[in-house]
Amino acid sequence: MTSGSWISRLGAPFVALILIVGLVSPVRAIEDARKVGVVSFGLFGDQGVFRAEATGAAQVVAARFETASIDLQYNSKKGGHATIEALASSLQIVASRLDPEKDVLFLILTSHGSPDGLAIKAGRLTQTLTPSRLADMLAKTGVRHKVVVISACYSGVFIPRLANPDVLVITAADAHHSSFGCQDKAKWTYFGDAFFNVALRQATSVRDAFLDASLLVRRRERREHFEPSNPQMAGGENVLPLLVERP
Repeated sequence: MTSGSWISRLGAPFVALILIVGLVSPVRAIEDARKVGVVSFGLFGDQGVFRAEATGAAQVVAARFETASIDLQYNSKKGGHATIEALASSLQIVASRLDPEKDVLFLILTSHGSPDGLAIKAGRLTQTLTPSRLADMLAKTGVRHKVVVISACYSGVFIPRLANPDVLVITAADAHHSSFGCQDKAKWTYFGDAFFNVALRQATSVRDAFLDASLLVRRRERREHFEPSNPQMAGGENVLPLLVERP
């Protein structure tokens, strides 16, 4: 039996059904696609590397994932408005443009760090963003799935307060060590370069990007005789499957 004869026997309704099924799948794929809202803050204005890293990291994430909204802010030697209050406002604004159950809020913070939290320097204003304060900000967004990447010394102090199955936390160091590469005119810190500029551009998943970046950082620190910073990744079991690469 030829293809023409069996099609004619089945009739027009079956042909129409085939056409409908063929059209539904792509439409559903588009509708089900998760979008990412990006908030990226360079917090310490006295060194230009944090401004450059916040900018570059936001660009890489936007190129990698389907983005719904991007809010980039940074401080410079002349001042700036990247403060704790501005961060809280930015998170709320970007979150309002996301589906709270379906989409992903992606936060990038780059600065100097201490066991107390992240340093903020905006002109004469100095602040410390603590893990508790950041946890409270993120909870108030109402967005279920979140990614937090913190490039700073001692940034592992944020993991106990932030990481859970719905919140993926990636840090440049553990809670007891420094990270490196904060030179004023640099474009990236060691971790920012390894994770955003190299690994995330080409890895098949965020998990693989972290593993690749950790290896790159360790090799560089060993070469330069630095004590290991020990980048960390925790939580996010429900988030990682949602971070699908942009078509």
